[in-house]
Amino acid sequence: MPQALRVVVVLGVLSLIVAVTHAYIYRRLVRDVVDHPAHRRLGRWAIILAGVAMVAGAAGSRVLPRDLGQIVAYLAYGWMGMVVLLMPILAIVDLVRAVVVRADRRPTDPGRRQALARAAAAVTALTSTAAGAVGVQTALSAPELHTFDLPIPDLPPALVGFRIAQLSDIHIGPLLGGDFARSLVERVNALDVDLVALTGDLVDGSVAHLGAHVAPFGELRSRHGTFFVTGNHEYYSGADAWIAELRRLGIRVLRNERVAVEHDGATLDVLGVDDWRSKGFGGGHGHDLVRACADRDPRRPSLLLAHQPKVVDEAAEQCIDAVLCGHTHGGQMWPFGLIVALQQPYVVGLHHHRERTWIYVHPGTGYWGPPMRLKVNAQIAVATLVAASPLTAKA
Repeated sequence: MPQALRVVVVLGVLSLIVAVTHAYIYRRLVRDVVDHPAHRRLGRWAIILAGVAMVAGAAGSRVLPRDLGQIVAYLAYGWMGMVVLLMPILAIVDLVRAVVVRADRRPTDPGRRQALARAAAAVTALTSTAAGAVGVQTALSAPELHTFDLPIPDLPPALVGFRIAQLSDIHIGPLLGGDFARSLVERVNALDVDLVALTGDLVDGSVAHLGAHVAPFGELRSRHGTFFVTGNHEYYSGADAWIAELRRLGIRVLRNERVAVEHDGATLDVLGVDDWRSKGFGGGHGHDLVRACADRDPRRPSLLLAHQPKVVDEAAEQCIDAVLCGHTHGGQMWPFGLIVALQQPYVVGLHHHRERTWIYVHPGTGYWGPPMRLKVNAQIAVATLVAASPLTAKA
């Protein structure tokens, strides 16, 4: 599908979703509970303007001057988060209300029906507001440090204890900028790891707009350097320009290729692939793990950096020992996790996939869209390579 047509289709689908969700919110929170026609019109126009402002603000915040863009983004994405929370809560409340009405054998009473609608609206508003407040507090908190052991079959003794700091889905953009990037760099550098992995969706915006905010990542320090693979958001933001900029900063961008990392006399193959969906963007981009594995000695321990967990089946076929990826944000906020589970084999955490292949799905270091996280914290992950026991390797 041509890129221009793809954009039109995506915008059309998104516009339809925005229209339907806002119509539902208006019906349940305004029309069903407000009597006065003028107040009802006011509520209708408020909902319409909120929907338009959400779409326009999300797009405009990427190109507006930084200070103004950040304010616009907080308003637009904040309302987006509330819509995400309102919709499932409204649906659940509607279901409960339908059961109550069906169980009530008395004749229909308009006054009682409106009282029930008002009670449902109040419960929805209070619940979604409370959840939103918790989500904002969690999202704006510093990412937690998560350490875990990453089992590797037949791991040479020299590589036991090899430590990898993984950052993923940072989303430097309208809301998260240079200050956040510098804080991450300081924390990672203090860990004194052997390698740093950036597994995609580093940015939301162009190099011209965000170059200065991404520059601190050039100061990441580790024994063997920093490695990066593209995520889907790099392709929305000008992937070629970002690849050139990251290379200028001294970051090794892996594009369907392998690097042999020599560590105390042992070798770890570090592989990286373009994002799973990148082929549709042209320009020579496209996921190609077979190319990355060309001429690889399968007896050497291997680590694959990829953006999406979908790569894991192919990684197992290529006898890759471990995959570090992201993309899912761990769901970021309910009910996104349920939707992600329909698209990806794993949503978050460490999993033994098949035979010798393990995968770690990072929940994200920043956030995308709504400045909210529910039930899943942002994270700086540190994986320590350990030798997999025979029982573990066969599990």
